[in-house]
Amino acid sequence: MTQIELMQVALDLSKDFKFTAKPNPVVGALVVRNGEIVAQGAHESWGKNHAEINCLNNLDKSLPADELTLYVTLEPCNHFGKTPPCTDAIIQSGIKKVVIGALDPNPKVAGQGIQKLIDANIDVVHGVLASEVADANKFFFFRHINKRPFITIKIASSSDGMSHAEDGSIKWITSAAAREDVQHLRAEHDAIITGGNTVRNDNPQMNARVDYPINQPKKILLSSESNWDKDLKFFDAPVSIIDSRNLQDVLHSLIDEDICSALVEAGPSLVNAFLEDGLCEELVVYQSPNPIGTKGISWFDDGNTIEKFGFKHTSSYTIDRDKKTTFVRC
Repeated sequence: MTQIELMQVALDLSKDFKFTAKPNPVVGALVVRNGEIVAQGAHESWGKNHAEINCLNNLDKSLPADELTLYVTLEPCNHFGKTPPCTDAIIQSGIKKVVIGALDPNPKVAGQGIQKLIDANIDVVHGVLASEVADANKFFFFRHINKRPFITIKIASSSDGMSHAEDGSIKWITSAAAREDVQHLRAEHDAIITGGNTVRNDNPQMNARVDYPINQPKKILLSSESNWDKDLKFFDAPVSIIDSRNLQDVLHSLIDEDICSALVEAGPSLVNAFLEDGLCEELVVYQSPNPIGTKGISWFDDGNTIEKFGFKHTSSYTIDRDKKTTFVRC
């Protein structure tokens, strides 16, 4: 197998744990001897062993280390976090060649892991499927490059662009199948951000109700109120209440909470605030074929459209009777 083929195996392995490794990146590792895989491992769970450690733990220690090559999708860490440095374990293993997919954008690593291996007389190759590794970890890379979480906004809309009926007469705009799809969207993100009116008026639970293991997204409530009724469904898990109108400051503060991505599920006021501040990378619209009419509250005022906010359409398909469309910032 070629270097690219072997790195692809490691990358595919890493993706099996995208919901339990987050907010950490997904990482896969292989040990190869004479072109054949003799051990493999992945970062399976946040706070637990990194991919390199799991891979080395699965290695037959009787194999001659100088005949082995370690493949790892992301640059090995060289600092103490929740686990010890992976570079130390690699050096101690006696392996003399390491092939790396992408450099780690985390400034605590960012080339230092590679340098430590080189200083230990290990032959290092990097850049193998680097863009593919970055794509698999787009939230992680975005957070470290932009110093804030990647923001996705999700809205449910009637066919005439309404968010809800002003008199509260319509509970659900979209179908049960579309609402089930939203659960998977939530599962991909590290946090869910909403506003006080949504929590108060809709009493949503806003967790990810899926049938596979995940790290549940953290709940972020943007509100000046502090005395909330804790019997509301939103408070069935810990909630961070943030009293700030400066969304830039809010997002920068989330970095300290290990949040690389957040899904905004809120009403028109908060959604438009994120869009007007340019703080959204992806917009997902679930649109019903049914109108609400004059009793509806519009998602966008003053003739604004999704395109006017600088987004372009990337994909759309039908879920039951509804249409799901994804837009990304141009």
